Amino acid sequence: MSDALLGDRAPSPARLAHTSDKHPRGTLAELNVLRRHHELCDVILNVGGRKIFAHRVILSACSPYFRAMFTGELEESRQTEVTIRDIDENAMELLIDFCYTSHIVVEESNVQTLLPAACLLQLAEIQDICCEFLKRQLDPTNCLGIRAFADTHSCRELLRIADKFTQHNFQEVMESEEFLLLPVGQLVDIICSDELNVRSEEQVFNAVMAWLKYNVADRRQHLAQVLQHVRLPLLSPKFLVGTVGSDLLVRSDEACRDLVDEAKNYLLLPQERPLMQGPRTRPRKPTRRGEVLFAVGGWCSGDAIASVEKFDPQTNDWKMVAPMSKRRCGVGVAVLNDLLYAVGGHDGQSYLNSIERYDPQTNQWSCDVAPTTSCRTSVGVAVLDGFLYAVGGQDGVQCLNHVERYDPKENKWAKVAPMTTRRLGVAVAVLGGYLYAIGGSDGQCPLNTVERFDPRQNKWCAVSPMSTRRKHLGCAVFNNYIYAVGGRDDCMELSSAERYNPHTNTWSPIVAMTSRRSGVGLAVVNGQLYAVGGFDGTAYLKTIEVYDPETNQWRLCGYMNYRRLGGGVGVMRAPQTENYMWVRKDSVV
Repeated sequence: MSDALLGDRAPSPARLAHTSDKHPRGTLAELNVLRRHHELCDVILNVGGRKIFAHRVILSACSPYFRAMFTGELEESRQTEVTIRDIDENAMELLIDFCYTSHIVVEESNVQTLLPAACLLQLAEIQDICCEFLKRQLDPTNCLGIRAFADTHSCRELLRIADKFTQHNFQEVMESEEFLLLPVGQLVDIICSDELNVRSEEQVFNAVMAWLKYNVADRRQHLAQVLQHVRLPLLSPKFLVGTVGSDLLVRSDEACRDLVDEAKNYLLLPQERPLMQGPRTRPRKPTRRGEVLFAVGGWCSGDAIASVEKFDPQTNDWKMVAPMSKRRCGVGVAVLNDLLYAVGGHDGQSYLNSIERYDPQTNQWSCDVAPTTSCRTSVGVAVLDGFLYAVGGQDGVQCLNHVERYDPKENKWAKVAPMTTRRLGVAVAVLGGYLYAIGGSDGQCPLNTVERFDPRQNKWCAVSPMSTRRKHLGCAVFNNYIYAVGGRDDCMELSSAERYNPHTNTWSPIVAMTSRRSGVGLAVVNGQLYAVGGFDGTAYLKTIEVYDPETNQWRLCGYMNYRRLGGGVGVMRAPQTENYMWVRKDSVV
């Protein structure tokens, strides 16, 4: 370089570092052209009836299998044509294409040949992609086949997910033909799990007997082996005696009769039960069960509604329960001491400060709860440390930042520190001893800001905002994250969703719901996250959908009886409806 260009500066090393993004792509593309034209190829793979031209160095760089073949002392290292057996020729061609192009399409028609081929060639990335594809295809009719496929090919993560899916959906899986075709060993692996999701042990017994009777001649010899994993002591006395004990196959097998006698002794001698504990007396413990979801009030067909319905995930049914005494839209709902509270709302004509309380044991609402100090609709309600909090909303005159809490022992409301921002259509959640107020509207525009309340200091402080402004959103705590879904921004209803990590104080997106939903209810029932109702910009919704964190997908899973916008949701333990008592006459009263 000339002195004029450099000026009078002291000499220094001249450098310009560069890493090309185009180079690896371009090089691979040109290598693939050479392969297609059979130029500079130094090996031909004979797979089935197909000859595949390739370059040893490329195959060895991509596959440990080929690297061992071509760089060691194997005979193939000196051959120009190599025969590969026990692999599908179409799958091999797809995998060689991937080595040269970085591109592959996994689909239903090829995954069952691609996965074993990728395992043979030790292409870990393709194995993972195949397993991810199969995870997304899981349903109750194919999960057992996918489980066996994963086991055969040592795909541990897919096997774990398929196992979990089978256990969680056992009530549907047991109705499938795959279940009836299970080998005895796989059947035992499934029914011995503590995580089996069943309403009662009767379902496990019925599933076992259906499997046995599918091929009695060959399977009868396995009855005792299988029945020992059914937890007979947990059956009702009536079912144990009337169904299990009277079954001809059970009665004709001595080992099975012993299992029935063991269960009878357990039920007959409650004082001896501490000495009789074992695998068959241990209750199964699926993720969570015995919870039901209530959808309360809302807006439907141009008016506020008082109707309330209950969803039982075990039966996938919605049933109507007693309605509230008042119609309530924009109602806040929460559960405190096994009672469901409906706070405030709008009845179609006026703003409400009244509160109703529902007892699922009696299926009755009572109105003997003290009213809030302010009328509130579009209010956020949550329970923290035994108190019921009412957060924000609007009173017909202004958007509120007022917060008050209810003491059920005193039947009184008391004000606490107000939020720093006025919020209507706000979502609230409790996590880690804090009360979070998320999004909403300040009366002018939707908010993405979030603040949390520390009851020990009676103080609100800001935390990280959401990535999207949302009012009338749904939120819930799920697996120690706060999930925020749907709502409305400045111009449209939203299907997007995100979650908050309190440890990193960050929000991250998750996959969007299948429908846009403003005024949506969000709740966790039996360890699953449900989005309920809302408004999609055109219609009020009665659909619900459930989120699967393993696959990061939402799926529709049913319909309410009523369309609901701005209804509240609450989760309670299912009321006890059956009480059994053992009597010496082998009957139930």
